[in-house]
Amino acid sequence: MHRLRDWLMGHGYPELGIFTFALRNKEDARKWLMTNGHPHLMAVITGIEGDTKALDWLERNGFNVLKQVALTGDGDKEAFEWLLRHGHRELAMIGTRMHRVKSDMDDAYGDIHKFAQE
Repeated sequence: MHRLRDWLMGHGYPELGIFTFALRNKEDARKWLMTNGHPHLMAVITGIEGDTKALDWLERNGFNVLKQVALTGDGDKEAFEWLLRHGHRELAMIGTRMHRVKSDMDDAYGDIHKFAQE
């Protein structure tokens, strides 16, 4: 995953590389997305986290595909199927991966043993 992120950042897609940090709750990355013209990417992240206002914003601003990605990232099976039906197989897979990342983070946050390691 790090090689892909590094490639994105080094080949003209810094917003997508930084997105991976923002997804993992890195506050400076989240601020960077907002101040550098990528509020739609931040809305995907907060949509994954259950922010209905972010999901509504995506839809109102013509980012319905990204709304479906965010819903998939939040575990919504219907959104996953919607992406597949509309020819967005790769985005469906990315949404599933984001769901796994967020679920792993939630599991780690709730694991008392993880705190003992810090």
